[in-house]
Amino acid sequence: MSTSLTCTSLSFAWPDGTAVFEGLDAAFGPGRSGLVGANGAGKSTLLKLLAGRLTPADGTVEVAGEMGYLPQSVTLGTALRVDEALGIAGRRAALHAIEAGDVSDEHFETVGDDWDVEERALAALGELGLGHVGLDRTVGEVSGGESVLLHLAALLLRRPDVLLLDEPTNNLDVYARRRLYSAVSSWPGLVVVVSHDRELLELVDQIADLRSGSLTWYGGNLSAYEKALAVEQEAAERMVRAAESDLRKQKRELADAKVVLARRKRYGQKMYDTKREPRAVMKLRARSAQQSAGKYRVMHEKKLAEAKGRLDDAVEAVRDDDEIRVDLPYTAVPHGRAVLTLRDLELVHGARVKNGFDLHGPERIALIGRNGAGKTTLLRTVAGELEPVAGEATAHVPLRFLPQRLDVLDGELSVAENVARFAPGATGNRIRARLARFLFRGARADQRAATLSGGERFRAALAALMLAEPAPQLLMLDEPTNNLDMASVRQLTSALDAYEGALIVAGHDIPFLKSLGITRWLLFEEGELRETTPEEVGCPA
Repeated sequence: MSTSLTCTSLSFAWPDGTAVFEGLDAAFGPGRSGLVGANGAGKSTLLKLLAGRLTPADGTVEVAGEMGYLPQSVTLGTALRVDEALGIAGRRAALHAIEAGDVSDEHFETVGDDWDVEERALAALGELGLGHVGLDRTVGEVSGGESVLLHLAALLLRRPDVLLLDEPTNNLDVYARRRLYSAVSSWPGLVVVVSHDRELLELVDQIADLRSGSLTWYGGNLSAYEKALAVEQEAAERMVRAAESDLRKQKRELADAKVVLARRKRYGQKMYDTKREPRAVMKLRARSAQQSAGKYRVMHEKKLAEAKGRLDDAVEAVRDDDEIRVDLPYTAVPHGRAVLTLRDLELVHGARVKNGFDLHGPERIALIGRNGAGKTTLLRTVAGELEPVAGEATAHVPLRFLPQRLDVLDGELSVAENVARFAPGATGNRIRARLARFLFRGARADQRAATLSGGERFRAALAALMLAEPAPQLLMLDEPTNNLDMASVRQLTSALDAYEGALIVAGHDIPFLKSLGITRWLLFEEGELRETTPEEVGCPA
């Protein structure tokens, strides 16, 4: 039987009654499927339902074959040995016992036919760049990105027929991402991947777009999906213009109809007043005119209501792809002006910047390297959050730092109040006018930060820093695209396009970094910072 994954009439709601899915039908066939959608659309929830981690209120999930699931947040006990995390500890112990001369039946039953379990485990680790991780080491000795790969290695060993991946590249460095791409592209079964990673989504065979609780399928990879979507949006916008024109026409015709009816009424009244016809005839004529007028008015009101409905449907089909458009002249840095100086800098945890590093003018720096190399430590040191062990880091312009955690926001304050904390001299009207350009219009600016979606929270944090006073002429971002949907990434890119200051972005999302107009690439490797190129670290142009 061909591998497949289907859900029928699937319904699910959160404990507060908020509906996520109502009667959802979907069928995933063999090959690789990318699941995309806005933050909060329910992508992770759907994957959990498919994986059996959540129970639907109604409907069924059927899978043909064994299933494997890689959640967005991988948590493994730090005391767990690597072989335990891989699920082979029992077979490995039995194998070692047999090799030591213990020929108990229970050991042979445990091993079964899996006599090369250790070799396969080491091969799986090597395939994902974890060849240096021994089977006897503990999970606490590996980095967060390596623990994700370790979980994936366990799935590689099992080789399930159906593989569900939820944002698998979020915590992976550029090298680990390459290995993940290779594993996904060579997977022989059915793969469903939720991701905003462009390179990963270029490997899929089809895209499922989750919107308003339903799925729309597009053949091909991300590029093909975006082309098809662009064609759809052009058609949808034409429909909106046609519906708006029709609505205006129906309003005019209703107004004209009211004028005609008013004239008829005045004529009838005049005939009645002058008694030009017998009263019985006039009464009959009046009743007939009233009935005719009522039908006439109802007909035009119905046409108007239908036109409004068509316009609502047409507007619904157009996606909200607003871009952030900001004018921040005070962030500009003249060419050649000193922005940041690092001298013989030694950081906590051992990383260092030998000799010196200088950042001038509106340069745009991409900071890349393996997980744990020291990128975040360097940014926090430059921002003044950490003291250097030795040397100095001197910023010559106002700077702002946006950490991965987005903890610059106070969850109990509104978006407008959070921005006001960073620009105490700005009036409320000025703050709201600026926030509108970050897509927080009207009541949205009064939402509490704690109630915002992931993409909205990031946008609010970015607004707070970019609208700060004094205006930041050096902006530092740490892994800014983690957990952002593709629409939010586009909005971030458009905001940074308008930023005229110097920029340092630490990240592993090479397509995103390239979209920012990076002028210099810096690699943290083996505790040291040096100039590089994307091609040097295996990221083709």
